[in-house]
Amino acid sequence: MRAVRPLRLIVRTLSEICLTVGAVIVLFVAYVLFWTGVKAAGATDGEIVRLQEEWTRLPLEQAPSGAPPEPVRAYTSGKPFAVMYIPRFGADWDWPVLEGTSAGTLKKGLGHYQGTARPGETGNFAVAGHRRTYGDPFKDVPRLKPGDAVILTDGTTWFTYRVKRAPYRTVPSDVAVIDPVPRRSGFDGPGRYLTLTTCEPEWGSSHRLVVWAHLDATRPVTDGKPEAFHS
Repeated sequence: MRAVRPLRLIVRTLSEICLTVGAVIVLFVAYVLFWTGVKAAGATDGEIVRLQEEWTRLPLEQAPSGAPPEPVRAYTSGKPFAVMYIPRFGADWDWPVLEGTSAGTLKKGLGHYQGTARPGETGNFAVAGHRRTYGDPFKDVPRLKPGDAVILTDGTTWFTYRVKRAPYRTVPSDVAVIDPVPRRSGFDGPGRYLTLTTCEPEWGSSHRLVVWAHLDATRPVTDGKPEAFHS
C-alpha cells in the first residue's frame, strides 16, 4: 500500500502540469485570436483619426498655373500617410497605410515597403499586411479576382487600382515581386502599379501571397468618392 502513494503523487503532479500547460495554451490562443485584434482595432482607428485631423489642414485647391510645385514631403517611418479600401472585403474594411514594414508598424495597420513608389506614381507602390492576428487585414486576399478595385486616398486624391490577376504564391525570399515592374505580374513595361503581400498559409509564414494591380483612375477628394466603391 505504501508504494501506491508515490504513484498517486506522480499521477497527480503530471495531471496538474497538464492542466497548467492546457490553460497556458488556451490563454495564448485567446491572445492571438482575440486580444491582438482588439489592440489592432484601437491602433488602426487611432491612426485613421490622426490622418483625418492632418487632412483637415491640407489645402485642397490646386495651385495657380505656373506656380512652383510644392516640395514632396518624405514619409515618416511608422507614421500613416494614406487609407486603403477594398470593396471586395466589405463596406467597413478600411485600413491605414504606414511607412515601413517593421513588426511594430504592422501591428497598427498596413506597411509601405520603403523605397517603393508612392500612390499614383510611376513604379510599384508595395504594401504588406498580416493575414492573421492584429485585425486580420489581409485574411481575405485569396478572394481577390481580376478587375477588383483597391482604393487609396492621401487626403487630397483618390487612387483606384484594378487587380491584374489571381493571387500569386511564392517564397519570402522572392523580393522581385516588389520591383518597379514585378516579374510574373503580367506587366510588360513601366507603369503605375500596386503590390499587396501577405503570409501563406493562413496560419503560417512559409510562403507569401502576392496581388498585383495597376492604376485605373484618380480624382480629387473634392469630387467625392470613386464609383469603384460601388462596383
